[in-house]
Amino acid sequence: MSAFTYQVIFNWIAVLFYIASTIFFAYATSFRKIEALKPAVALLVPGLVFHIVALAIRWHIAGHGPYMARYEILSSIAWVTIFMFLLVALRYPGLRLGGVIIVPIAFLIAVVGLFIDPQIRRLPPSLRSIWLVIHIAFNKLAAGAIIVAFGTSVLYLLKEKHGDKGVYANVPSLQVLDAYSHKFIGFGFIFWSITIAAGAIWANEAWGRYWGWDPIETWALITWLLYGFYLHSRYFLHWQGRRAAYLMAICFILSLFTIFFIPFVAESLHTEYFR
Repeated sequence: MSAFTYQVIFNWIAVLFYIASTIFFAYATSFRKIEALKPAVALLVPGLVFHIVALAIRWHIAGHGPYMARYEILSSIAWVTIFMFLLVALRYPGLRLGGVIIVPIAFLIAVVGLFIDPQIRRLPPSLRSIWLVIHIAFNKLAAGAIIVAFGTSVLYLLKEKHGDKGVYANVPSLQVLDAYSHKFIGFGFIFWSITIAAGAIWANEAWGRYWGWDPIETWALITWLLYGFYLHSRYFLHWQGRRAAYLMAICFILSLFTIFFIPFVAESLHTEYFR
């Protein structure tokens, strides 16, 4: 078999591990079996290994990082999200239950990517720039942090509803969950800010202008302003708890629109990278 075929197979193997992990997370939540969280988290490790090998093989074949086609973009965002959640789950065991939200979102992103044309596309030499790498890398980090923040916000609402019953007894207090959501969005906001700044510098190198108000740039700015409002509302309006969790959900839905919808349907200078 060719290296191209191997990278597709390894991607599917990774997805199967993510699906198995999701089943354990769902079992832990539905039947309130806290012990099911350990295999749920453990299954993510081999999934990440197969996934990164697949990405590395594709990187070697294509000669550029995973940012030139929908298949690559979606797959790499899924990997970053799972990796960030695994770090959180290992560092803060009380947040592992958030995987019931975060892991399904990530593996669905990966699956959508796998059903899109996986053919290799070359990056034009004129567009190769360190600013493009920074722009894309921090965009993926921002997406991962936002998904993790959404997971902790949903976990807050579940904890508020169920209290300390069953599996939720091992989840941190509402105040702690609220604080974690705030921190993860803080990271995501910083990463998103760097994404926009690096993208503007790269755009000037590639197209001769820093900002053009095309749909992707406009929605990236709108998303940045929304998360800025979220942080502002916490600092100055003292929105916390349930109100902050619902605001986070609204911001998350709109950021999904920006990250996963606009780049693939809008006609703009960016369109070539997402075909």
